[in-house]
Amino acid sequence: MTLTSSRDASIAGRRHPPSLELPLPDPLAPRVEPAPASGMYWYKAFSHGLPSVALRAHTCTLIGSSIYVFGGCDSKTCFNDLYVFDADSMYWSKPDVSGDIPPPLRAMTTTAVNKKLIIFGGGDGPTYYNDVYVLDTVTHRYTKPKISGQIPSKRRAHTACLYKNGLYVFGGGDGVRALNDVWRLDVSDLSKMSWKQISSASGATTIGGASSAGAAGTRSSKTTASASQTSLLSGSAGVTTPTSTKNSSTVVKMKPTARGYHTANMVQNKLIIFGGSDGVDCFKDVWVFDVDTSVWKNVEIKTSYPRLSHTATLIGSYLFVVGGHDGVEYSNEVLLLNLVTMQWDKRKVYGLPPTGRGYHGAALHDSRLFVIGGFDGHSVFNETYILELAISSYYSQISHFNIEV
Repeated sequence: MTLTSSRDASIAGRRHPPSLELPLPDPLAPRVEPAPASGMYWYKAFSHGLPSVALRAHTCTLIGSSIYVFGGCDSKTCFNDLYVFDADSMYWSKPDVSGDIPPPLRAMTTTAVNKKLIIFGGGDGPTYYNDVYVLDTVTHRYTKPKISGQIPSKRRAHTACLYKNGLYVFGGGDGVRALNDVWRLDVSDLSKMSWKQISSASGATTIGGASSAGAAGTRSSKTTASASQTSLLSGSAGVTTPTSTKNSSTVVKMKPTARGYHTANMVQNKLIIFGGSDGVDCFKDVWVFDVDTSVWKNVEIKTSYPRLSHTATLIGSYLFVVGGHDGVEYSNEVLLLNLVTMQWDKRKVYGLPPTGRGYHGAALHDSRLFVIGGFDGHSVFNETYILELAISSYYSQISHFNIEV
């Protein structure tokens, strides 16, 4: 054998060593349709650390790469526990907390302000709260500060969004009626916070019954309205139109029907409200509240989808709506609301999606949407699912767009 042929044989042998043969496919692995690079993809997270806990009506709040999971309940018990999920390492932990620890809560809001978490409202069973707690995520110490100003009514199933130095709270239910008021909590100095009502609860509706998915308050067999809260519901769009007369002219003010278990997202200076329930109807309407002018506008969308107990996450110029209840059953759909065109978009999602559920939590980190826990009417889940985003598909309008309604 020549030197050249010997070298070629040696190279050929190195190219195909038996130890580098591809392994046989796992016969137990799920058969999943291949996903293109531009497609979104579901998969179930394999986490370690503490065993994950089954929860619904909890909150998931991102600070850095940590998702703080607070409160919620399972099928029997309501909790005030704090868990931390590291979205990079998929590691669950439960820090030791101290201070003025909140009571067990569900359907409260938890909002990040720098490295602090602001918890407002919530409740357990027949109990509702309007307290504010602050958690320092560095020391894991809770405080319950004294807050000045007019205090909002007790509530749960509301929403809270941060804009500049204000935390804007909308809606919810107090156990008797659903609400549609707007409040601002000044968080510029967490040692001197104050409340201010931005929009009154005119048109708040007494809860007339709970939907199969749960309602914003306790089931009631009658509908009443006080003199200051006249409810005028206009169809399934959820439009409340109280009127007032001034100088012989009628001024019509439009605002959303009172509701809870909706979603709210702050986009620039606009609060985007979608869906929810008043305890009777499951809404499909979209509303925009200008926090600078305190003006509501209803968005007319030709095709829309009823939802309550869903999540909505701002990604570029889209709202990604995951799951929830449509008034008939729980869904696992991913809906995209284009905030430029104000039209809904359904796109194919690959992989293995979670089963239909509501009352889950969601947080966005590193182009991945984490969906934690939830409830399908029978079971409370302890799973974490991840939606891998084809983020390049949504870049075109990320930098500059305006909400025009």
